[in-house]
Amino acid sequence: MNDLLEQRISVNPRVMTGKPVIQGTRIPVELIVRMLAQGISEAEILREYPRLQPEDIRAALMYAANVLAGEMVFPVPVAQA
Repeated sequence: MNDLLEQRISVNPRVMTGKPVIQGTRIPVELIVRMLAQGISEAEILREYPRLQPEDIRAALMYAANVLAGEMVFPVPVAQA
């Protein structure tokens, strides 16, 4: 799966201020994830952005999952009432 990310996702400070984008485009990973979260189908996204491939959408989701997996979580104790 890391190969998919390396081939499909690009992070370059000169493109979209360094946000992760689909390789060779200016389409941010964030945009794809947001569209899916809003209920926009993969088919609709591909129609709206004809340069995208289905693998690009999967790579965007994998990238987002990897970012969340690496997130540090610090539990905060909750006072019992």
